[in-house]
Amino acid sequence: MHRPLRLIASGLILLIPALAAWSANTPGATANPTPPSNPGVDAPELAKLGNHAVGVRTLELVDRNQYHVVAVDPKTGSVPKQDRKLTVDLWYPAVAAKNAQSTIYSAQLDSEPPRPPAAFTVPGIAVRNAQMVAGRFPLVIVAHGYGNVTAGMTWLTENLASKGYVVAAIRHEDYYFNPLGFPHALLRRPLDISFVARELRQSLAAAGHVDPERIALIGYSMGGYGVLTAGGATLEPPAPLAAQFPGGVIRDYVRGGPARDQMRAPAVKAVVAIAPAGGQFGAWGATGLADLTAPLFLIAGDRDRTVDYKSGARAFFDAASNSNRYLLTFREGGHALGLGPVPAQMRGQLWDQDWFEDPVWRKDRIIGISLHMITAFLDRYVKDEASRSAYLDGLVEDSSQGVWTPDPKSPWAAYSQGSGGVTVWKGFQRRHAEGLTLLHSTAGTAPAR
Repeated sequence: MHRPLRLIASGLILLIPALAAWSANTPGATANPTPPSNPGVDAPELAKLGNHAVGVRTLELVDRNQYHVVAVDPKTGSVPKQDRKLTVDLWYPAVAAKNAQSTIYSAQLDSEPPRPPAAFTVPGIAVRNAQMVAGRFPLVIVAHGYGNVTAGMTWLTENLASKGYVVAAIRHEDYYFNPLGFPHALLRRPLDISFVARELRQSLAAAGHVDPERIALIGYSMGGYGVLTAGGATLEPPAPLAAQFPGGVIRDYVRGGPARDQMRAPAVKAVVAIAPAGGQFGAWGATGLADLTAPLFLIAGDRDRTVDYKSGARAFFDAASNSNRYLLTFREGGHALGLGPVPAQMRGQLWDQDWFEDPVWRKDRIIGISLHMITAFLDRYVKDEASRSAYLDGLVEDSSQGVWTPDPKSPWAAYSQGSGGVTVWKGFQRRHAEGLTLLHSTAGTAPAR
């Protein structure tokens, strides 16, 4: 929802010290007092920050000769090609520096017309341009929702970087109020994700910073559609959806299309889709999701009024039959699961606040639970830490049905061990495993009902 940035193109990765749409250490900025990447005391066990200090850099990439749907010629219907400039925010394990100043992120989202875009700030823990820790860390590509900004997902990006992941969040720069903005985003999300994954896999691996064989994809809403497609699902759009693309450009990328492989990210070990779009318009047809074979973790609210739960995440769980897959559901939760807590500047208008907040669930609670489960999933399937299976597998489907009577002498904030007759989800605290369901089906097995 932010206005497009005007950046100087280059064929190389460049570091951009400061940008108008996102500046570090903004003078006089008003922000939430606690960075959202640092979860509260009621968060489950694995949500807490890791042992690494965190750095953040901004990169620029250029994807050459790409369709630009929004620039279609209205007379001929032809879609031109041009270089697509992508700004990528990169978080990473960093060398701790004494007295270093943490970043305050600045961005803006479109407000309800005719109001102008609403600017906001988010406090962070990362230090801009800090020195990277030596090591070959897994690479995580993050894709935001339609009209969103990467600054709204620092709850996730900073937290994962502190745990030994290099995290690249793409600024997709959507055309939110343009009628062609929707097909533009449908085309570009998986292409952007796959392109950035290929580019950073090569450049950061060559620099000794990432393991090129350990890549994960995480997306929210339209980004969820993007990571499912880039992760392996094949587009099979029905005729009404295909007709929305000027010049029929989507034909190149569907099953059997000559450019289908451009939508495939390399070395994908895991996919996380938060409130994913795609079901309400049938993006993958009846069989496309079955092509996804990487482990999959879906997170959704069963009262999602934006992308729909039944035809969305719940249906995706059934359709991705060749993936070892999970579905975490926030009962009564809506769509706004992927962005952080509402910044102070966004609380004056309901439209602005609803980008961030759920009508039922506390946002810090959503963040804590999501960080815990995403950490367990990525550690298990990207880092191959077998001990994390205990946080994911064999859990009672309904979290509220878990049983645990802790020793009266144990601390109130003790975490469930999930064993020895204890069925409260492992890593959750007493009376704090409520309102959730978790489904799990292994690849090639019938989905849970």
